[in-house]
Amino acid sequence: MPTYEYECAKCKHRFEKFQSINDAPVKTCPKCKGRKVKRLISSGAGIIFKGSGFYGTDYRSESYKKDAKKDAEASSSSEKTKTDKKKETKKSKPKSKETKSKD
Repeated sequence: MPTYEYECAKCKHRFEKFQSINDAPVKTCPKCKGRKVKRLISSGAGIIFKGSGFYGTDYRSESYKKDAKKDAEASSSSEKTKTDKKKETKKSKPKSKETKSKD
């Protein structure tokens, strides 16, 4: 349930009320009993999740984790093979520079 912030138009008293979304807005000021209370737009409160269990990966099954590990290993080994092939092609190309000699 959200916390709503209110302000009295008569005495300028600001207060918060913890209430359901379906509840009617507060109409009277708790301090001066004035009948002109207005709900304010507020930024709300930040939520901090602590502990485990808040990430999608926390609930993965063991079989999913094993398959993901195999996929990661396969992709890293294929990347390594690609890099090795690039190195080989660079090494196998002979560098030839012909220089013309003047007679």
